[in-house]
Amino acid sequence: MSLISQNARPKIETKREDDVQEKEVEDGKEGDVDTLEVKKRKRDGKGEQLATEQVKEMKRLENFLFGSLYSPLEFGKGDNNEVEAETDAKASDLFFTDRSADSVISVYQEDADFSDGSCDDDDALKRKPVWVDEEEEKVTVNIAKVNRLRKLRKEEDENVISGSEYVSRLRAQHVKLNRGTDWAQLDSGSKIDDSSDDELTDDENKAVVSRGYEDVDDILRTNEDLVVKSSSKLLPGHIEYSRLVDANIQDPSNGPINSVQFHRNGQLLLATGLDKKLRFFQIDGKRNTKIQSIFLEDCPIRKASFLPDGSQVILSGRRKFFYSLDLVKARVDKIGPLLGREEKSLEFFEVSPDSQMIAFVGNEGYILLVSTKSKQLVGTLKMNGTVRSLAFTEDGQKLLSAGGDGHVYHWDLRTRTCMHKGVDEGCINSTALCTSPLGTHFAAGSDSGVVNIYNREEFLGGKRKPIKTIDNLTAKVDFMKFNHDSQILAICSSMKKSSLKLIHVPSYTVFSNWPAPNTSLHYPRCIDFSPGGGFMAVGNASGKVLLYKLHHYHHA
Repeated sequence: MSLISQNARPKIETKREDDVQEKEVEDGKEGDVDTLEVKKRKRDGKGEQLATEQVKEMKRLENFLFGSLYSPLEFGKGDNNEVEAETDAKASDLFFTDRSADSVISVYQEDADFSDGSCDDDDALKRKPVWVDEEEEKVTVNIAKVNRLRKLRKEEDENVISGSEYVSRLRAQHVKLNRGTDWAQLDSGSKIDDSSDDELTDDENKAVVSRGYEDVDDILRTNEDLVVKSSSKLLPGHIEYSRLVDANIQDPSNGPINSVQFHRNGQLLLATGLDKKLRFFQIDGKRNTKIQSIFLEDCPIRKASFLPDGSQVILSGRRKFFYSLDLVKARVDKIGPLLGREEKSLEFFEVSPDSQMIAFVGNEGYILLVSTKSKQLVGTLKMNGTVRSLAFTEDGQKLLSAGGDGHVYHWDLRTRTCMHKGVDEGCINSTALCTSPLGTHFAAGSDSGVVNIYNREEFLGGKRKPIKTIDNLTAKVDFMKFNHDSQILAICSSMKKSSLKLIHVPSYTVFSNWPAPNTSLHYPRCIDFSPGGGFMAVGNASGKVLLYKLHHYHHA
């Protein structure tokens, strides 16, 4: 019994302690327990609040660095109020009014007016959009809060604009940043001002429309590259080139080649000579396919030339008449003798760059001017000595002539008068003339083999000294030709073998590796460069047209 009572005693004491605690709780001592629980909850709440703040801070930094990752960006709402507040504080310091876009914006302001129906102009109605979003007038955009939209503001304190105004300013901004498509506009009468501060130009990398395709109709008729990159500077000393298959490999001439010339498309080449045949070849550097040949029974051809517009070919020989080949109608017309003239030979002539005039070398110092449209004599010019060479300026408004008196004449074709006459230094008999396509230089060759290069403006101003005298030829200069960018001048003499030199015009030095020592050009008689400068054709006395690729130029 005692053992049982001893074992039961602790249980009775424990029960009594529990009763005492319950009694104490009942007596109002439970407040201490509540205080402990509140403190515990506060500690847990602080931990959760700290974790939440850390997550928010992480998201804020991510949004600031990488954009809105957790919520879509809305116009008028910034990524974070604190960041925007700091930016707004500095806005006045960074703000400037861009007045250059006002004229452009006004053009597109009409788009916002179409929805009002207040425009009654016929031209404006034609530009009315097919569909207009009516909600644009109801939407407002805050362009002051979003950083990338602040450039659209016209005034510093401008904030909210309408949806249509917002679209109009975006279009104006796009036009200001993306220019250079005026060539595609059929009625582009006015050009964007080149002096704008927003447009940066680089003469070395500028793009220009391909030669001969300024007209939109011509652009639509060809698959040629519309835009070509202006060539870089050609270095003196050595010129990189390679020999290709002869241009007339499929039909060589039986006599000397007197004329070679590329069409303005850079692919068609004519070659003609004393065998009375005019041949056309498609130049690709590999096959050079023959396209057509025309036989003139009564005229050994001394010279043939495309009109610069590519529509006709003028052919002449030692005859009183000349021929005109219409490439579009495939018709050959015999023209002459010229009314009122008694010339027995019209073998030497030049065609103006504007395709309006043909200048023939006449007797006793006369120059005969013939219209390319009517093929009739429209005027004459008279030199003191005999005429031996002619050359038009790049605009076709002036004509240079030289001959037996050693003078170079400048003629104004609009008034048919001589505007200047100067002495070609050291020249007794002039045999060749050539002007650069850029209009800055001209070259004069003589029967002694000397070629003088002049600056045309300085020569007209009275300066008689040439820029450079080239004396690498020792026989009469028969032919000279500048390439399209006036960096190369080719001169040749038909009196000696391989007597052909290429001159680097900027430095006025001869390329030392042309021609190669082991290469024979035979007796060169005529030269031409393709419009893009990639090909050079040389006609010689053996009836061949040698073809070369100039690696500096990437377009034919």
